[in-house]
Amino acid sequence: MRVAVFGDVHGNRFALEAVARDIETHRPDAWVNLGDGLFGGADPAGAWALQRSLREEFGVLEVRGNTDERLGEPLTDTTEKRGMLAWLHEQLPAGAGAEVAALPTSVTLAGGEILAAHGTPNSAWTYLLRDGGAWAGDDLVQERLGNVGNARVVIVGHSHLEHVRQIGPVTVVNAGAVSRQKDGSPLARWVLLEGGDGIWNVTFRRVPYNIEAAARWAEAHAYHGVKEAAQLRTGRG
Repeated sequence: MRVAVFGDVHGNRFALEAVARDIETHRPDAWVNLGDGLFGGADPAGAWALQRSLREEFGVLEVRGNTDERLGEPLTDTTEKRGMLAWLHEQLPAGAGAEVAALPTSVTLAGGEILAAHGTPNSAWTYLLRDGGAWAGDDLVQERLGNVGNARVVIVGHSHLEHVRQIGPVTVVNAGAVSRQKDGSPLARWVLLEGGDGIWNVTFRRVPYNIEAAARWAEAHAYHGVKEAAQLRTGRG
């Protein structure tokens, strides 16, 4: 079985288009979206439309990220990141924020052998594999995981950093982000899982895309567009 996993699109239609094309060449049996699909400034409406199209065509399984939860919150004078959220609501179709905020925190597939979440199985906000500015120890990761049943692969996003680790019988994977990289390379990322019957291989994929077009869109249209464009170009921040 082949499973394509992507996440942290962060409103970047340009990066998602390239990732989707690359995924299709591998002809996966299932697709999973790890959330945080809209909170960003490189055509979030286009990113939303593409994610809906992929769900309809390929039956993409989806979980909610922490910024998806933000999009479901009512806007008040004290709402954190209110300016960005207000701009996003203007860009997106009515109800988009409520829809992503209502997604589950985790999904399973392959008979329960794969468990996918944004942060941890129970929280879109908690990092599974990060502890401050470093990678978390195995004991802390196991505590955050809780009971994962017969899962042999747990894959999450949220940190925007690629990582794979074996903890007992479970392969724990931090997928790289489609957009808003943090490691200095702005390439878009996704993960291919291949296997079954308890044996799974993990391949990290890096995909070039038209970064300059995305950055120019951000500069022309996005909330804090200059800052967004700089992050897209450098893969930092």
